[in-house]
Amino acid sequence: MKNKLIIFFSLLSSLTLFSQEMTHSFSLQEAIDYALENNRTAKNAQRDIEAAKKQKWETIATGLPQINGSIDYQNFFKQQVTVIPSDFGDPNSELVPVIFGTTQNINASATLTQLIFDGSYIVGLQSAKVFLEISENAKTKTDLEIRKMVINAYGNVLLAEESVKILEKNKATLQKNLDDIIKIYENGLEEEESVEQLKITLSGIESNLNNTIRLKKVAYQMLNITLGIDIYANTTLTDNLETLTAKHIDLELLSEPLTVENTIDYQIAENDKVSKELLVKLEQSRALPTLSTFLTGGYLSFSNDFSFLNSEQEYFGYGLLGVSMQIPIFGSGQKSARTQRAKINLEKSKDELTETEQRLKLQIESAKSDYQFALEDYNNKKENLNLAERIENKNQTKFFEGIATSFDLRQAQIQLYSAQQEFLQAMLDVINRKVELETVSNKINN
Repeated sequence: MKNKLIIFFSLLSSLTLFSQEMTHSFSLQEAIDYALENNRTAKNAQRDIEAAKKQKWETIATGLPQINGSIDYQNFFKQQVTVIPSDFGDPNSELVPVIFGTTQNINASATLTQLIFDGSYIVGLQSAKVFLEISENAKTKTDLEIRKMVINAYGNVLLAEESVKILEKNKATLQKNLDDIIKIYENGLEEEESVEQLKITLSGIESNLNNTIRLKKVAYQMLNITLGIDIYANTTLTDNLETLTAKHIDLELLSEPLTVENTIDYQIAENDKVSKELLVKLEQSRALPTLSTFLTGGYLSFSNDFSFLNSEQEYFGYGLLGVSMQIPIFGSGQKSARTQRAKINLEKSKDELTETEQRLKLQIESAKSDYQFALEDYNNKKENLNLAERIENKNQTKFFEGIATSFDLRQAQIQLYSAQQEFLQAMLDVINRKVELETVSNKINN
């Protein structure tokens, strides 16, 4: 019995620890930092950088000394026959079949090769460096996109949270109003239409509340995926929508000059142009000679039986030093065609770089305009919400005083609920439009 209790409490402790591990709490900046380390796309982008570093060393190593060994064993189970004259002094003498050599032999050798000059190797070294830069820029772009995705997902969760709170408050207020009007109606001091109008409004609020609660669950799951954690993990957020909106109001960003050359998309397009230039150099370098040297040494042994492992077996050493030069002479225009094709691709990349520059300028200006509108709309929606609240309060007072109709009250309530949602969306738009401008311009101020 005692052992069973020990096992039970051990399992309970393990489940508790597991539950704690599945709980995460993040501010927005903590969520961004976490995603940059744990998001699956971010991790693969980092792996691409590591692979590029290995490829760079792989390219470097091709120009360093290379040593290769080989062991060749031959067994002539049927030896080749040749013929020789029986009398070397008489060319017309009878030919005699003979067999030269032993039935078995072994050759163990090692060869050291060293590249002395190869134009394509020099270009390859430059290309490896550019490829690493491309991988690093791709990682930077991935990080920017993940940052934007986290902020959007984080904001959507806060929007859902605030919407639920407002809808629950509205539902409670409506329920109280309905209870009050029912009592007045039962006393014969109000028409049945007034009760029905409030019931319609309350039904709409309840439907929106239930839908928003479901959307909140989906928003949390989307955030979890973006962060790189389990979709069903328990995640809590420490920032709120209002505070986050205030942090993302940055008027200086609108007046600050944003340089296209500093954007990651421009740098990636620049990398592409440089890589095309290197391809032209590579094709041109193929017309140059290639020079290399080699040193080979080894041992040979011969026997009619397999006795190569015996200590008495005799081995004969040999060595060879040589230089090899390969000179391209004639290729039927193949090299010229490949060079011209590389030059055509280079011209295309130059035009694409110019196109990217112009497109980025437009995107930055568009993002600035969207952000400025979001700020203006935020202030407008904030003022509208204050007005809608005052109108709804006045109509509620007039309704219970018998001055306003139930239809007037319902219109004021619908206007208030709409203003509430528009204000929440305006706050989220400020956050999203700012991060959009930061992403396209690669200008991030945390």
